[in-house]
Amino acid sequence: MANYTITSDLPPLPAYELRPMPNVLPFISDFWLSILSPHIAYWLVALFFHALDVYDLLPQYRLHTPEEISQRNLASRYEVARDVVFEQCLQVGMSTVLSLTEPGQMTGMEDYDVDVWATRIRLAQRALPAVLGVMGLNATAISKNMAASHPLLAGALAGGHYPFLTTQLDAVTGAKVPAFATWELNLAKVIYWFIIPAFQFWLAAFVLDAWQYFWHRAMHVNKWMYQFHARHHRLYVPYAYGALYNHPVEGFILDTLGPAISYKVSFMTPRMGMVYFVGSMIKTVDDHCGYALPWDPLQHLTSNNAAYHDIHHQSWGIKTNFSQPFFTIWDRLLGTMWKGDTALKYERTRAAAAKKSVPIANGNGKTNGSPKGKANGTPNGKANGKPRQSSKARR
Repeated sequence: MANYTITSDLPPLPAYELRPMPNVLPFISDFWLSILSPHIAYWLVALFFHALDVYDLLPQYRLHTPEEISQRNLASRYEVARDVVFEQCLQVGMSTVLSLTEPGQMTGMEDYDVDVWATRIRLAQRALPAVLGVMGLNATAISKNMAASHPLLAGALAGGHYPFLTTQLDAVTGAKVPAFATWELNLAKVIYWFIIPAFQFWLAAFVLDAWQYFWHRAMHVNKWMYQFHARHHRLYVPYAYGALYNHPVEGFILDTLGPAISYKVSFMTPRMGMVYFVGSMIKTVDDHCGYALPWDPLQHLTSNNAAYHDIHHQSWGIKTNFSQPFFTIWDRLLGTMWKGDTALKYERTRAAAAKKSVPIANGNGKTNGSPKGKANGTPNGKANGKPRQSSKARR
């Protein structure tokens, strides 16, 4: 498809020819790359943090000790991995449907689009004389006075009138037509290549944050809905690859439907969507990693990070810090942000876990602990053959 546009005294818009955009990688189509890349990113980042866990490489940055992970969590690592893979299968299906609704991304129109923005900038300048007139300034007189020394500024003050800026339309006719100023084109490029994509990413993040906050909070307020969210809170001590450990209903509403809506609302291109989904997935994993790393950029871009979300996973903070995955604005506005010091609370849980992990010696010099959950050598984990007193009875 080709196009060529000339509009009155405005610079003409260039011809363009659309063609399919080449794939990012030569060995896989963008269609499948957009579907699989978020999940590949998920496991690459998750396995990095898992290696830190297994080999205890950065214990000084842990939010919880290894003893807390083994004692406080109510789901095994196998159960978590199984449910995450199932959730990702659902997301692959949803992503496939979403990708099929998108037309193939085309290229070749970029210069035309930049010139469209340059035209809008030129038209916007026509309001300058009126604006300056309201302020008591004579734009025409000012423009004439500085025409010789600052012709571009004079042209802008005159309402975007640049009679000295022309270009040859084509080599055959040699006709002269108006041209854009360099600053107009540069500003148009900044708008097209940076400001608009940045706004689209921000809008998508804002929509996703709002979607997840209100659904997430509702699942804590409504007892019927909490039955779906309760599975995620079986991890009192979050770790990286448990980020998507959810009930399928919750996983579809929060982590599948929400991102899809935010993508559609922001009118991103398929390639921008690929970056957005990969970035969102990495951020989600990072928020559950269990580490407060000083050199992790994702933990410093906003105050919504692993330490912030970890509070929500604790029994004493479960009714706070609902915001995820990007900002904390909804918690701030609606008064659900945790307030107060957490150091003492974390220290108590660490101490309790450490105390439970230390075997206690009995009268024979042997420890009460034994393999496979047996206590004092008795089956079924009963201590001294006597059942443990219930928590209600102890109270």
